[in-house]
Amino acid sequence: MFSILCTSNEATVWGVFLLAIIVVGAIVQFLKKRKGPGIAMCQIVILDGDRSGNFVRIENAIAEAKSKGAELICFPEATILGWLNSDAHTRACIIPGPDSEQICELAKKYGTYLCIGLEEFEMGRLFNSALLIDYRGQILLKYRQVNIPQKLMSPPYTAGNESDIATVNTKFGKIGLLICADTHREDILDRMATLKPNLLLVPYGYAEEEQNWPAHSEEFHKVVTEAAKRTGAAVIGTNPVGRISRGPWSGRVYGGKSIAVNKTGNIIDTAKDRDRDIKIVPIATVK
Repeated sequence: MFSILCTSNEATVWGVFLLAIIVVGAIVQFLKKRKGPGIAMCQIVILDGDRSGNFVRIENAIAEAKSKGAELICFPEATILGWLNSDAHTRACIIPGPDSEQICELAKKYGTYLCIGLEEFEMGRLFNSALLIDYRGQILLKYRQVNIPQKLMSPPYTAGNESDIATVNTKFGKIGLLICADTHREDILDRMATLKPNLLLVPYGYAEEEQNWPAHSEEFHKVVTEAAKRTGAAVIGTNPVGRISRGPWSGRVYGGKSIAVNKTGNIIDTAKDRDRDIKIVPIATVK
């Protein structure tokens, strides 16, 4: 009887020991995966025309993302004045200029890289632009959207030149920028693919009628995953929350659901549905 109990106890001990090894191994693998810099998808509320308020929301998001370990922080499309806001024709700034300089100061203040979409006004033309800024507050890359949806704002944004599509080498790898509707055009994606980026940052402004969310996020995510497959790059697609207040799409809702995918189009993580969210994606999981 005693020998039987010993055998049973020994089996229990060995079972606990093996279970402990499995758990410790899983923890080690998790920590390895988490190791290294994080990328933040800052899915914030954007209010059309509320420049000062949007800057407050931007800085609050940067501070929160930085405290969670993010070293590359990404924002949506037209974050300063709001997408399709016709007031931008008189209120948008040149780049470099007051808006971009304030963003650069935030990058320097928090010691982080920033990617952000904002309108740019130059020589009577309004561009839908995006910037990649380093931790010193230096602009590394400026991109102007090429694929401009027409008849949604009068006058519409001026299209950028496809020949200006570019990448830049960073400590995170080679990074490229596109904006929202650009990822719907195969020729634009193919041009980006020739530059062989490791990481593609895309500020989005995906909006739909209220009743079409959250189902519309499936279409949004399909576009992002296809962009990753076609370019061979991991994609960070940051979408806002809020509501369009100008033009033919007035009343449409930004549904959030920002998304990170790897270069094969596998989804790494998504943000909340129609709510503010600061989602940190370990860069090791995106590669």
